[in-house]
Amino acid sequence: MLETVLATIQAEFSDLLEPAPVTRVALRMTVALVLGAIIGWDRERRDAEAGLRTHMLVSLGAALFILVPAEAGMQPEDLSRVVQGIVSGIGFLGAAAVLKVSREGRIHGLTTAASIWATAAVGIAAGLGREGTAVLATVFILVVLSALRGVGLRNRGGVAPRNARAPDEDDAANVSVSEAEAKGDERPFAPRRPGR
Repeated sequence: MLETVLATIQAEFSDLLEPAPVTRVALRMTVALVLGAIIGWDRERRDAEAGLRTHMLVSLGAALFILVPAEAGMQPEDLSRVVQGIVSGIGFLGAAAVLKVSREGRIHGLTTAASIWATAAVGIAAGLGREGTAVLATVFILVVLSALRGVGLRNRGGVAPRNARAPDEDDAANVSVSEAEAKGDERPFAPRRPGR
């Protein structure tokens, strides 16, 4: 009986008994984790709702969802359905980061949701063994999040302020709170009751 138990345990871990699969799986998961951490660190230092750990887990999870079926021998046409499921699932996660936060109808968290979505794509690329593509995509994502931060921003008058750091949508909540406090409203985000 002990031999049967040991043989069963060995069969269950057979996917990681050979050096080549272990190296491939470890490398792809590490690349996904590191690239997710780089994107997440950028979001973390900007005080976004989803930061380092969230982006790491999104990237690693997306890579794992692709890596396991691919290593098990799933056909490419079947893997496309897995990718569709990942994209849909990440859409729900990103939707949780988007909030409508002010009476003016400002939307908060779109950049965070988009970064979560893009991080999942980086994880998918790493999981498929396209590490170079994943690294290049991460560079592009960082350019959009950092270097293009002030491009295309406009204030209420439609013109970007000169020599001032313009807030992105992740700063909108802070602006709305400050505006409400300036008007003397103690509870700026309190829901309105019917009849008021």
